[in-house]
Amino acid sequence: MLAVLDLEDSSARTTEDIFTGVSQRMPLGRVYGGQVLAQSLVAAERTIPEGRTVHSMHGYFLRPGDADQGITFSVDRIHDGRSFATRRTQAFQGGVPIFSAIASFQDDDPGLEHQAQLPGDLPEPEDLPDIEEQLTGLHPMSKRLFTDRPVDVRHVPSSIYLRVEGERVPRQAVWLRTRRRLPDDAALHRAVLAYLSDLTIQESILRAHGVAWATPGLKVASLDHAMWWHRPARVDEWLVYVQESPSARGGRGLAQGRIFTRDGVLVASVAQEVMVRVPDAAG
Repeated sequence: MLAVLDLEDSSARTTEDIFTGVSQRMPLGRVYGGQVLAQSLVAAERTIPEGRTVHSMHGYFLRPGDADQGITFSVDRIHDGRSFATRRTQAFQGGVPIFSAIASFQDDDPGLEHQAQLPGDLPEPEDLPDIEEQLTGLHPMSKRLFTDRPVDVRHVPSSIYLRVEGERVPRQAVWLRTRRRLPDDAALHRAVLAYLSDLTIQESILRAHGVAWATPGLKVASLDHAMWWHRPARVDEWLVYVQESPSARGGRGLAQGRIFTRDGVLVASVAQEVMVRVPDAAG
């Protein structure tokens, strides 16, 4: 993951800044959306003056990416103001865009402050099963899709990889952290937060209808992704991602999430619309 997020500064120049990167190898061959989201943020931040940090990013997934091909990122320096800067980043493969996003960066200014509260009834991550325990009986090739992740993922109340247990409700929580300690680089932690923000947010939609990831013929694809960074946090320490889906209709579902530190600090908010196609689904 760290190697993938370390983009190359291309010597090629147009009216935009050009960077190049590679993808993590994926069992199904498609680029993971959270990866290209994080890479796009890294590319944009390379063009931002020191002292300004990202506070929001809005992106569209335009085409599925090929994990065996390199990715070219172009950054358009749309605006540099006294307190804010705006960048548009597009990710290309084969000469066509696969992802497009606009991000806004701001100086660290004082102001009003409040935050939503972390639900108080969540179990601790140490009391939840790790990924190996959740995938018992899964084919080894399918298991790789989950075990090769650089992030430790623990679900509340339980995972939906193979089956959906318990009440069918449009909400869940997920504890997350990287499997290894990361360098003390705040920009890297912001990028990895973007990386993990796409991992499980779709599941609040699936859980509401009792649809597991292993459902034959299931097709899920992220359409867009919006993220707001509120406060700094380390992603190599436990974070809890509280997720819910307010609506699903017409083959699309909306998922929303809030990411908190273990002691209740609100780190980020996320929203994503997802294409969901379930075989023989009615309504």
